[in-house]
Amino acid sequence: MIVAIEADIAPVMKSWDFMAGLSVAGLMLPEAIGYAGIAGLPAQHAILAACAGACAYTILGRSRFAIVAPTSSSAAILAATLATLPLGATGRAMAAALVVALVGIIFGVMALARLGGLASFISRPVLRGFALGLAITIIIKQLPVVIGLPLHAGNIGELLAAIFVSFRQWHWMSVLTALIALAFLFGLRRFPSMPGVLLVLAGSIVGSSIFDLRGHGVASVGMIDLMPQWDHIQWPSSRELLLLPQLALPIVLILFAESWGTMRTLALRHGDLINPNRELGALGLSNLASAFVMGMPVGAGFSAGSAAEAAGASSRWTGLIAAAGLGALILVAMPLVAGLPEPVLAAIVIAALVHALDPAPFERLWKVRRDLGVAVGAAAGVLILGVLDGMLFAIALSLAVLIRRLAAPHLSELGRLGTSRDYVDIAYHPDAVLPADMAIYRPAEPLFFANAERVLGRIAAMQAAQPDRERMVLSLEQSFDLDSTALDALAEFSQLMQQRHVVLKLARVRDHIRALMRQAEMPDLLARSSYSVDDAVQSFALRQE
Repeated sequence: MIVAIEADIAPVMKSWDFMAGLSVAGLMLPEAIGYAGIAGLPAQHAILAACAGACAYTILGRSRFAIVAPTSSSAAILAATLATLPLGATGRAMAAALVVALVGIIFGVMALARLGGLASFISRPVLRGFALGLAITIIIKQLPVVIGLPLHAGNIGELLAAIFVSFRQWHWMSVLTALIALAFLFGLRRFPSMPGVLLVLAGSIVGSSIFDLRGHGVASVGMIDLMPQWDHIQWPSSRELLLLPQLALPIVLILFAESWGTMRTLALRHGDLINPNRELGALGLSNLASAFVMGMPVGAGFSAGSAAEAAGASSRWTGLIAAAGLGALILVAMPLVAGLPEPVLAAIVIAALVHALDPAPFERLWKVRRDLGVAVGAAAGVLILGVLDGMLFAIALSLAVLIRRLAAPHLSELGRLGTSRDYVDIAYHPDAVLPADMAIYRPAEPLFFANAERVLGRIAAMQAAQPDRERMVLSLEQSFDLDSTALDALAEFSQLMQQRHVVLKLARVRDHIRALMRQAEMPDLLARSSYSVDDAVQSFALRQE
């Protein structure tokens, strides 16, 4: 399935891309540090992964907003994965690199097998709900850093409860630092040509030194060693190596769901087109690049993608500039970065996601009275069940709604529009006229094993309620094919109508279905099949003559 246009191989960089890249670089730093902590790994593993993943993505990827770097959900799953292996610090790092390499290989195999069509099972309302739930989840997980307390909980509800219960222990200097940073971040948005995030980072370093925030108990980043430690590596045992492929699969699933949800959501807002199979390949290459530098799993995170969108990214150059900016920030200003207050980093992440809380998409679903429950259910699933289980729940909900619609389709009764040959739903066209002693029905969905008997049973019940209608036309306009169950149900319905002395005609019967009737030796149904509703109606007149 292609939902996006193939972008040019080497898009021209614009000034907006440069400024957007610098802004995103300022966001990638706090995210990398936070997500490394979630995974239980040193910060350099996430920083190197962000640089390698973002650079590698520009080779194959085509989303102008996607920033491929470590994500909170994949970091959490990686932490749970590594917890199952009894390894030391160096062993955890090596196991993480091997898992990331397997993630890249699996993505590559999926791309070659053209499994990107699996993304079609995630509807747009599900994506909108998922994006809202994910944004709320990430914001809430930043709150412990804002209040200066090391709080952990199994789910969002427990975390919020812990935050409120610990109100008396909040570190108010940390809270004040975060609030001031948020005020500057929102204020600088009035000047989109300025890299507001970088300015806030620089200002927080200066402010931390002037007001001695570390001395007042405000946590800071500390020194980060960027060099990958390949020496003294502890390799997992052969038994643990055999476990790694099955440990990589949940990470692949969550990265695919989260990355495609981010890419497609942002693409739909701007009318961009992306190819899911190509994006799978790009994610595979990015994770292989991350594994090479002993990094973490990488994907298109929603907060970084939203930041790129808000900063006005116009091409894939944004991700490349962001990676270069992050690397330069660490290499050139590491002593200064070590003094960054952690509440400021949390504020940057929160500010990047605030605009994702816009209720406008849900208001539109409310107005059109379509799929609001699916969108809300997707958001609630992420908040209650977590990112991975929430996405699975949202997909299952979307499929359930589809199955329900197909299993109980709307049944239209048709009438003739004036003197034309057009037959329309009389519920929407009161002026349409029904031919005398005749009923014309059209199911709104294809007939198949799950709905054929139910639909035809409804038509039989409607005919029984109006026994004076001795002629009937059944339009198969929506049915491009019939399975054996639907074909048998149609034959049984025809026999029932004969027993009731009702003459049945079939309309809009396609050639493929006609061939199927011949193969099934149903000459009676074939003889009463027409290419249009008007032909079926006219055949009654010819029969009377």
